[in-house]
Amino acid sequence: MNQTSSNKKAIEKNRKRICKIESDIKTNESLIFQSRSMIEENRLMILSNYTAAFLGNRQLAKTNTDEVFENRELILEKIDPNNEVETNFVSVHKNKAKLDRLTHNSEINSKVLEVSKEMSEINLKLVGINTKIMELNQSIVDFNTQQIETNKELISGKLQVSEATPEKNSELIKSNENQMIELEKNLQNNREKMYDLISVSEDYSNSVMESKNMIFSRRESIMKNKETIQINRSKIIFNPKS
Repeated sequence: MNQTSSNKKAIEKNRKRICKIESDIKTNESLIFQSRSMIEENRLMILSNYTAAFLGNRQLAKTNTDEVFENRELILEKIDPNNEVETNFVSVHKNKAKLDRLTHNSEINSKVLEVSKEMSEINLKLVGINTKIMELNQSIVDFNTQQIETNKELISGKLQVSEATPEKNSELIKSNENQMIELEKNLQNNREKMYDLISVSEDYSNSVMESKNMIFSRRESIMKNKETIQINRSKIIFNPKS
């Protein structure tokens, strides 16, 4: 078999191999879109849970705290001391109530500060991710620019078919084969990472849904506390002084 016939056979074999690579790349793209969809869905649910827990439940619970201590103040105000010792007793408990409330507020501030610090770190990481995305987009633009230049060269007739030789064709075929080997390696590596990513995203989805259910359950507890607080308020207001 002469060099030209050998090249033709290799080219046909490589064409079929390229078709398989193209199909695998499209499959990987579909998996990427699936994983991105799951990641975005999880991110939105996580943000929803954050809003519901931090801005919703936390504010409701904090309102309950305020009302609990308002009730405490009303209870202490209704006490009618008979002497200075009893007066001091009531005053001490008023101070203790304020200290308990202030201590609680200070501890909550510390925990909120921790959350804010972590959110700030997450924001910084998101800035880094955005930078990577912009670099990715630029690499696509650069690739397109390079390929446009190649097309211009082809249009201008820079590629001289008449200069082709069996030896040059063989070199190009070998170069294509080496490129296919690297492509196939990267394809397999991407495929494994993609399945791992999808699996992790599915676990996150389950965890996020569990968190959502817990948030709803905690809100019910908060609202039950509010009902009890309001009942106590009525008892304090309408009962005679102690």
